[in-house]
Amino acid sequence: MSLTVLNHPLAEHLMAGLRNKDTAPEHFRHCARRITTLLAIEATREMKVAQCSVETPLETMKGKDFAQGLSVVPVLRAGLAMLEPIVELFPDVSVGYIGLERNHATAVAHSYYVKLPKLAGRYTLCVDPMLATGGSASQAISMLKAGNPAAIVMVSVVAAPDGVARLERDHPDVPIIIAALDRGLNDKKYILPGLGDFGDRLYGTI
Repeated sequence: MSLTVLNHPLAEHLMAGLRNKDTAPEHFRHCARRITTLLAIEATREMKVAQCSVETPLETMKGKDFAQGLSVVPVLRAGLAMLEPIVELFPDVSVGYIGLERNHATAVAHSYYVKLPKLAGRYTLCVDPMLATGGSASQAISMLKAGNPAAIVMVSVVAAPDGVARLERDHPDVPIIIAALDRGLNDKKYILPGLGDFGDRLYGTI
C-alpha cells in the first residue's frame, strides 16, 4: 500500500480553512471543493493513457488520451462533497454511491444503501473526507472489489494513523491519497486535531 499526502501551499491554505471552527458552511464547501480538485488530480496520476492523433491548427501531432474508464464512488453523506469537483474534472466519469452510517456508540458502520455502476476494468476512486478508524473505508472497498475494477484508490481529506493502518492490513493493494495525516483519535473515534464532523459542517447541521 502507498500513502500520498498532498504537499502544496494551496492544500495547506485550504486545510486551514476547513479546520477553523469559525468557518461558515458556504466557505467550508468552497474549501472542500478546491481540496478535492487537488486530491483528484493526484489520485488519477496512474490512470492508463494511450497515444492518439491530434490535428492542431497547423499540423498533425501525437497526443495522449485516457485508455480506461473512470468511476467515482462517494461514501454517503459526507463523500458527496467530493463528487462535484471530480465530475467537473472528468465529465465522463461513472458515479456510484455507498451509504454507510456509523454507530456513535460503537464506531461501527452499517450499510443502508449501495448503488454501483459497472466497475469491471475501470479505474475507481472511493471518496470519503474522513479516514478515521478505517472501518467504513474498508467495508466500501470490499464492496467495490466485488465489481472487479482495474484499480481502486482511496481518496480522503484527513486521515488518522489508525485508518491508514486498517487499510494497509485489509487492502494493501489500494493506494491512499490524503491532504493531511493527523495525530490520532479521541475516545469517540473522532480525528485529532481534525476538523469536526465533516458532514455537519458541510451542511450546517451542527
